[in-house]
Amino acid sequence: MTERVKVVTLGCEKNLVDSEIMSGLIHERGYHLVDQADDATVIIVNTCGFIDAAKEESVNTILDMAELKQTARLKALIVSGCLTQRYKKQLMEEMPEIDGIVGTGDFHHITDIVDEALHGKKPVKVGNPAFDYDQKLPRLVTTPRYTAYVKIAEGCDNACTFCSIPIMRGKFRSRSIDSIVHEVEQLASQGVKEVSLIAQDSTNYGTDLYDKFMLPELLNRVSEVEGIAWVRLHYAYPGFFTDELIDTIASNPKVCNYIDMPLQHSEDSILKKMRRPGRQRDTRELVSRIRSRIPDVALRTSIIVGFPGETEEDFERLCDFVREMKFDRLGVFTYSNEEDTPAVRLPDQVPDDVKEWRSNTLMEIQREVSKDNNGKYIGREIEVLVERYDGRSDVYIGRSPYDAPEIDGEVFIANCTAGIGEIQKVRITHAYEFDMSGEGLV
Repeated sequence: MTERVKVVTLGCEKNLVDSEIMSGLIHERGYHLVDQADDATVIIVNTCGFIDAAKEESVNTILDMAELKQTARLKALIVSGCLTQRYKKQLMEEMPEIDGIVGTGDFHHITDIVDEALHGKKPVKVGNPAFDYDQKLPRLVTTPRYTAYVKIAEGCDNACTFCSIPIMRGKFRSRSIDSIVHEVEQLASQGVKEVSLIAQDSTNYGTDLYDKFMLPELLNRVSEVEGIAWVRLHYAYPGFFTDELIDTIASNPKVCNYIDMPLQHSEDSILKKMRRPGRQRDTRELVSRIRSRIPDVALRTSIIVGFPGETEEDFERLCDFVREMKFDRLGVFTYSNEEDTPAVRLPDQVPDDVKEWRSNTLMEIQREVSKDNNGKYIGREIEVLVERYDGRSDVYIGRSPYDAPEIDGEVFIANCTAGIGEIQKVRITHAYEFDMSGEGLV
């Protein structure tokens, strides 16, 4: 009987791309991929190990899947991803349910791991996370057919004191422009219209391969691929955001006026402890330059609350900063101590209940900011990528160029004339906290 494999993905979009490549390799080997874990004889859990909540979710998922050895047909449980890269020894010692482990730099060996696990060998392959995939590896895209993520670099060289990504993913490594463009061409031939370029530090792209910042060149090359309508940029490190990059986004009609730029905090004392680039004055100047050259831009950022030493006064000033800067999209994270990171040793750790209160408070502020920001679209005509139909409300639902898949708002469309995966012109009539609605235009 052909083994039936289910891949379970946890964590970020970079993990999703790894899972899609593992799925491609498994399919190529002749195994049968299934949608439901209950149907699988082999399950691969691709874990996240970035913060405590992610680690807990990963462990709980592994244990949930292990139960299927008793209640379903599961023969082998494989664990991959960031958790295995950091904790391979502990996982194998403390979770005998696991039949094999593969790290972030070895996932391209997944079929060998599956083969060995099915023969009872308990394989462990976790080396230096230095592997870089290219377009030659098979990949089964699991996102909707019209959108896909493309990893342009791996790892990170920034020394943020709170972050364990370099430990789990290694040093920063760019893929070549040709490799990325070839992959985008393959995706476009499959019907993909929107590509989201992802990396832990996308603005640093190319410095290791070409000795200069090459993200502007990459954006232009990717946008030339026939069939691609939108190119979206994620995780732009503010320290490397050049004027050339701003001008490229402003002048290239296929590059979405959407910038995902994690700032992490506003206060200089906290930024210094985090080892983040620049200070609040630099952030304000950069945001001002971006908005002056790209007036239509949607800025997304992320903020960490409860970092060690964050006082009540620091938090109040952070709230004022968020009110004043009026970011279009904002994600808030509570600080989590990560093993082997410098921030663990910092004094004045903030209690968990205070972190939660600060997170909730900041998101309430952002709700009002977001609603006000969305109001500027009322009466305007914008493009919307149609994603699904809601039969109960008799409306189509999609996303604008200002909204990334799954994490941002949606647009509800009356009188839609475009099909799923097509772009519809919409006149916006209503704005809400995170979403908008409007009328489709012929």
